[in-house]
Amino acid sequence: MLIDKDSLTEFARQIFISLGTEEDRAQEIADHLVEANLKGHDSHGVGMIPSYVRSALHDILQINADAELILDKGAVLLVDGNLGFGQVVGRQATDLGIDRVRDTGIVCVGSRNNYHLGRIGTYGERCARAGLVSIHFVNVVGHPPNVSPWGGRDARMLTNPFCCVVPTATDPIVLDMATSAIAYGKVRVAGLKGVPVPDDCLFDAEGMPSNDPGVMNSGGTLGPFGKHKGYGLALMCELLGGGLAGEWTIQDVERHKSPTVNHMMMIIIDPALFGGLERFQREVQGMSDWLHASKPAKGFDKVRLPGEPERESMAERLANGIRIDDQSWETITQSAQLAGVSKADIAVLTA
Repeated sequence: MLIDKDSLTEFARQIFISLGTEEDRAQEIADHLVEANLKGHDSHGVGMIPSYVRSALHDILQINADAELILDKGAVLLVDGNLGFGQVVGRQATDLGIDRVRDTGIVCVGSRNNYHLGRIGTYGERCARAGLVSIHFVNVVGHPPNVSPWGGRDARMLTNPFCCVVPTATDPIVLDMATSAIAYGKVRVAGLKGVPVPDDCLFDAEGMPSNDPGVMNSGGTLGPFGKHKGYGLALMCELLGGGLAGEWTIQDVERHKSPTVNHMMMIIIDPALFGGLERFQREVQGMSDWLHASKPAKGFDKVRLPGEPERESMAERLANGIRIDDQSWETITQSAQLAGVSKADIAVLTA
């Protein structure tokens, strides 16, 4: 299936409305998911819709819940997402932090009990548009682990995202990554497409490397990126996002049910605390120019900064459409019917 941005967004929006989601929320969620597809992160795009529909129909995902401020210590805020759509409650928590940082210069926001937050870079980019630096430590709980620690063969964590975003005078620098070698959603997409995953991402039940996404169904695991380094960063996400902000870490096996829950520790900094935004951005621009001037290595056309591949993908997909593999599309349309969208409406929405 090749579909344009507007049609895909409207289709997603109608699915969420059919679930009973308020229209403004449905629009926000659809926009977030489709933007992830546009930026090349299909693992966090509309392919998540079947999971969302299942959780909503089982009353796990609270479709119209709002983030609730439960602790206010000035520069430290604690927010409960009440298992609402992460795209909504995560944005609400981010906005609370942006509003507060104008008074305090730096703010730490603990955002707990968010149903799947989606692409974490979205929240960092929101901070960057306000001229702010942000750092995000996120853990994933609610279902059994699928990532092995460095040196281990069984799963002990999930994909625990880390994100840091820096504002520039134009487009922000966006480092947004899973601490596993690849996100689990990318394994899911590879399995649906029937293609192998890259080297050194998956391990079978014996701890041996594999390119077969199917090993995840027979005791296999995702490995951390960068060996011990990715493992260490994943642990920090677990302890800060989960242990400190969420008070819920993956070692609590009694809570391995089925939902995807994220806890996020978010640090937002106003560059005016230091030399000011303009002086900071001058240094950022200088470093950007310095790196861009590097001679490309063999096999590369140029040096890119974090966030640039996503912008290139967005330009290409806005021009040519978003491609979704047939099996993923089938599961999305089936979920649309479960949510209450008729076959006739699906045909009209996706024509």
